[in-house]
Amino acid sequence: MTRHHPDSLSLMEYSAGNLSEPHALCIRLHLDECPQCRSRVDTLDSLGAVMMEHQPKVTVSDSMFDAILSKIDSAPSEADLPSMAASAAAKLGPLQKLLGEDINKLPWKRQMGDVSVLDITDRFPGQREQVVLQKLAAGGKAPAHTHRGQETTIVLQGAFADQKGVFNQWDFVVLNDQDEHKPVAVGCEDCITLSVLSAPVKLTGTFTRMLNPFIR
Repeated sequence: MTRHHPDSLSLMEYSAGNLSEPHALCIRLHLDECPQCRSRVDTLDSLGAVMMEHQPKVTVSDSMFDAILSKIDSAPSEADLPSMAASAAAKLGPLQKLLGEDINKLPWKRQMGDVSVLDITDRFPGQREQVVLQKLAAGGKAPAHTHRGQETTIVLQGAFADQKGVFNQWDFVVLNDQDEHKPVAVGCEDCITLSVLSAPVKLTGTFTRMLNPFIR
Protein backbone atom coordinates (compact mmCIF):
# COMPACT_ATOMS: atom_id res chain seq x y z
CA MET A 1 0.00 0.00 0.00
CA THR A 2 1.40 3.39 -0.99
CA ARG A 3 1.72 5.94 1.81
CA HIS A 4 3.51 8.81 0.09
CA HIS A 5 1.67 10.52 -2.76
CA PRO A 6 2.04 13.41 -5.26
CA ASP A 7 0.55 16.66 -3.96
CA SER A 8 -2.65 18.16 -5.37
CA LEU A 9 -0.82 20.63 -7.60
CA SER A 10 1.24 17.86 -9.22
CA LEU A 11 -1.90 15.82 -9.90
CA MET A 12 -3.60 18.89 -11.41
CA GLU A 13 -0.60 19.53 -13.66
CA TYR A 14 -0.59 15.87 -14.71
CA SER A 15 -4.31 15.94 -15.52
CA ALA A 16 -3.83 19.11 -17.56
CA GLY A 17 -0.90 17.59 -19.48
CA ASN A 18 1.50 20.29 -18.30
CA LEU A 19 4.25 18.07 -16.90
CA SER A 20 7.45 17.10 -18.68
CA GLU A 21 7.60 13.51 -19.93
CA PRO A 22 9.82 12.15 -17.10
CA HIS A 23 7.76 13.85 -14.38
CA ALA A 24 4.57 12.55 -15.96
CA LEU A 25 6.09 9.05 -16.05
CA CYS A 26 6.79 9.15 -12.31
CA ILE A 27 3.20 10.09 -11.58
CA ARG A 28 1.82 7.58 -14.11
CA LEU A 29 3.74 4.77 -12.40
CA HIS A 30 2.34 5.85 -9.05
CA LEU A 31 -1.21 6.12 -10.39
CA ASP A 32 -1.08 2.60 -11.81
CA GLU A 33 -0.70 1.27 -8.25
CA CYS A 34 -2.59 3.87 -6.19
CA PRO A 35 -6.41 3.82 -6.39
CA GLN A 36 -6.63 6.92 -4.16
CA CYS A 37 -4.61 9.17 -6.47
CA ARG A 38 -6.12 7.57 -9.57
CA SER A 39 -9.59 8.52 -8.33
CA ARG A 40 -8.46 12.09 -7.73
CA VAL A 41 -7.06 12.36 -11.25
CA ASP A 42 -10.27 10.91 -12.71
CA THR A 43 -12.17 13.66 -10.91
CA LEU A 44 -9.79 16.31 -12.22
CA ASP A 45 -10.14 14.92 -15.75
CA SER A 46 -13.93 15.13 -15.47
CA LEU A 47 -13.76 18.72 -14.22
CA GLY A 48 -11.42 19.59 -17.08
CA ALA A 49 -13.86 18.10 -19.59
CA VAL A 50 -16.70 20.19 -18.15
CA MET A 51 -14.57 23.33 -18.36
CA MET A 52 -13.69 22.57 -21.97
CA GLU A 53 -17.39 22.28 -22.83
CA HIS A 54 -17.91 25.85 -21.66
CA GLN A 55 -15.00 27.29 -23.65
CA PRO A 56 -15.79 29.46 -26.71
CA LYS A 57 -16.07 27.38 -29.86
CA VAL A 58 -13.21 27.71 -32.34
CA THR A 59 -13.84 27.51 -36.08
CA VAL A 60 -11.56 25.13 -37.99
CA SER A 61 -10.97 25.83 -41.66
CA ASP A 62 -11.81 23.14 -44.24
CA SER A 63 -8.15 22.83 -45.25
CA MET A 64 -7.01 22.25 -41.66
CA PHE A 65 -9.78 19.70 -41.10
CA ASP A 66 -8.77 17.84 -44.28
CA ALA A 67 -5.13 17.87 -43.17
CA ILE A 68 -6.05 16.34 -39.79
CA LEU A 69 -8.12 13.61 -41.44
CA SER A 70 -5.26 12.88 -43.82
CA LYS A 71 -2.85 12.32 -40.93
CA ILE A 72 -5.33 10.05 -39.19
CA ASP A 73 -5.85 8.01 -42.36
CA SER A 74 -2.10 7.65 -42.92
CA ALA A 75 -1.36 6.45 -39.38
CA PRO A 76 -0.87 2.68 -39.10
CA SER A 77 -3.83 0.93 -37.52
CA GLU A 78 -3.64 -1.87 -34.97
CA ALA A 79 -4.83 -4.22 -37.70
CA ASP A 80 -1.61 -3.52 -39.59
CA LEU A 81 0.48 -4.82 -36.67
CA PRO A 82 1.14 -8.49 -36.03
CA SER A 83 -1.48 -9.59 -33.52
CA MET A 84 1.02 -11.25 -31.16
CA ALA A 85 3.31 -8.20 -31.15
CA ALA A 86 0.37 -5.88 -30.50
CA SER A 87 -0.79 -8.10 -27.65
CA ALA A 88 2.66 -8.17 -26.07
CA ALA A 89 3.03 -4.40 -26.39
CA ALA A 90 -0.32 -3.88 -24.68
CA LYS A 91 0.86 -5.88 -21.65
CA LEU A 92 4.08 -3.91 -21.24
CA GLY A 93 4.03 -1.13 -18.68
CA PRO A 94 5.41 2.36 -19.46
CA LEU A 95 8.70 1.57 -17.72
CA GLN A 96 9.29 -1.65 -19.69
CA LYS A 97 8.46 0.17 -22.92
CA LEU A 98 11.08 2.78 -22.02
CA LEU A 99 13.86 0.46 -20.84
CA GLY A 100 13.13 -2.63 -22.90
CA GLU A 101 14.16 -5.09 -20.19
CA ASP A 102 13.99 -6.00 -16.51
CA ILE A 103 15.38 -3.21 -14.31
CA ASN A 104 17.60 -5.69 -12.46
CA LYS A 105 19.35 -6.64 -15.73
CA LEU A 106 20.28 -3.13 -16.81
CA PRO A 107 23.96 -2.09 -17.18
CA TRP A 108 24.24 -0.49 -13.74
CA LYS A 109 27.35 1.59 -12.93
CA ARG A 110 28.76 1.56 -9.41
CA GLN A 111 28.82 5.12 -8.14
CA MET A 112 30.07 4.80 -4.58
CA GLY A 113 29.67 2.34 -1.76
CA ASP A 114 26.30 0.61 -1.96
CA VAL A 115 24.94 2.90 -4.68
CA SER A 116 24.74 2.12 -8.41
CA VAL A 117 23.19 4.38 -11.04
CA LEU A 118 22.07 4.44 -14.65
CA ASP A 119 21.52 7.76 -16.38
CA ILE A 120 18.59 7.49 -18.82
CA THR A 121 18.25 11.18 -19.68
CA ASP A 122 18.95 10.35 -23.32
CA ARG A 123 15.67 8.40 -23.46
CA PHE A 124 13.89 11.78 -23.20
CA PRO A 125 15.05 13.94 -26.14
CA GLY A 126 15.12 17.64 -25.32
CA GLN A 127 14.83 17.00 -21.58
CA ARG A 128 16.76 19.60 -19.55
CA GLU A 129 16.59 17.78 -16.22
CA GLN A 130 18.60 14.68 -15.40
CA VAL A 131 16.69 11.39 -15.29
CA VAL A 132 18.40 8.57 -13.42
CA LEU A 133 17.72 5.12 -12.06
CA GLN A 134 19.38 4.54 -8.70
CA LYS A 135 19.96 1.22 -6.98
CA LEU A 136 20.79 0.92 -3.29
CA ALA A 137 21.97 -2.57 -2.32
CA ALA A 138 19.82 -4.41 0.20
CA GLY A 139 20.78 -3.20 3.68
CA GLY A 140 23.07 -0.57 2.16
CA LYS A 141 23.37 3.12 2.98
CA ALA A 142 23.58 6.06 0.60
CA PRO A 143 25.96 8.92 1.46
CA ALA A 144 24.43 11.81 3.40
CA HIS A 145 23.41 14.52 0.93
CA THR A 146 21.11 17.40 0.17
CA HIS A 147 19.85 18.76 -3.15
CA ARG A 148 20.93 21.76 -5.17
CA GLY A 149 17.53 21.80 -6.85
CA GLN A 150 14.39 19.66 -6.87
CA GLU A 151 14.42 15.88 -7.01
CA THR A 152 11.27 13.91 -7.82
CA THR A 153 11.53 10.21 -6.97
CA ILE A 154 9.36 7.11 -7.18
CA VAL A 155 10.32 3.77 -5.67
CA LEU A 156 10.24 1.01 -8.30
CA GLN A 157 11.44 -1.90 -6.18
CA GLY A 158 12.16 -2.57 -2.53
CA ALA A 159 12.08 0.23 0.05
CA PHE A 160 14.26 2.83 1.71
CA ALA A 161 14.07 4.72 4.98
CA ASP A 162 15.29 8.13 6.10
CA GLN A 163 14.33 10.64 8.77
CA LYS A 164 10.99 11.26 6.99
CA GLY A 165 9.89 7.66 7.23
CA VAL A 166 9.82 4.49 5.14
CA PHE A 167 9.21 4.68 1.39
CA ASN A 168 7.91 1.47 -0.13
CA GLN A 169 7.37 0.38 -3.73
CA TRP A 170 5.41 2.98 -5.76
CA ASP A 171 5.75 5.65 -3.06
CA PHE A 172 6.37 9.15 -4.41
CA VAL A 173 8.56 11.86 -2.87
CA VAL A 174 9.80 15.33 -3.84
CA LEU A 175 12.91 16.76 -2.15
CA ASN A 176 14.71 20.11 -2.46
CA ASP A 177 17.63 22.05 -1.00
CA GLN A 178 15.90 22.16 2.39
CA ASP A 179 16.09 18.37 2.72
CA GLU A 180 19.17 16.52 3.90
CA HIS A 181 19.02 12.76 4.30
CA LYS A 182 20.93 9.49 4.30
CA PRO A 183 18.68 6.79 2.78
CA VAL A 184 19.02 3.19 3.95
CA ALA A 185 17.65 0.25 1.93
CA VAL A 186 15.32 -1.80 4.11
CA GLY A 187 14.10 -5.33 3.48
CA CYS A 188 15.72 -8.23 1.67
CA GLU A 189 15.99 -6.80 -1.85
CA ASP A 190 17.79 -3.96 -3.55
CA CYS A 191 15.95 -0.65 -3.54
CA ILE A 192 15.57 0.82 -7.04
CA THR A 193 14.23 4.30 -7.66
CA LEU A 194 13.55 6.53 -10.64
CA SER A 195 14.51 10.17 -10.07
CA VAL A 196 14.22 13.42 -12.00
CA LEU A 197 16.76 16.02 -10.85
CA SER A 198 16.85 19.71 -11.74
CA ALA A 199 20.42 19.91 -10.36
CA PRO A 200 23.05 17.48 -8.99
CA VAL A 201 22.92 16.34 -5.38
CA LYS A 202 25.34 17.85 -2.85
CA LEU A 203 27.18 15.43 -0.57
CA THR A 204 27.33 16.59 3.05
CA GLY A 205 29.41 13.91 4.79
CA THR A 206 32.72 14.83 6.41
CA PHE A 207 34.77 13.10 3.71
CA THR A 208 32.34 12.59 0.82
CA ARG A 209 31.76 16.35 0.45
CA MET A 210 35.22 16.51 -1.13
CA LEU A 211 33.73 14.67 -4.11
CA ASN A 212 31.18 17.42 -4.88
CA PRO A 213 33.33 19.10 -7.59
CA PHE A 214 33.23 15.82 -9.55
CA ILE A 215 29.45 15.30 -9.40
CA ARG A 216 27.57 16.35 -12.54
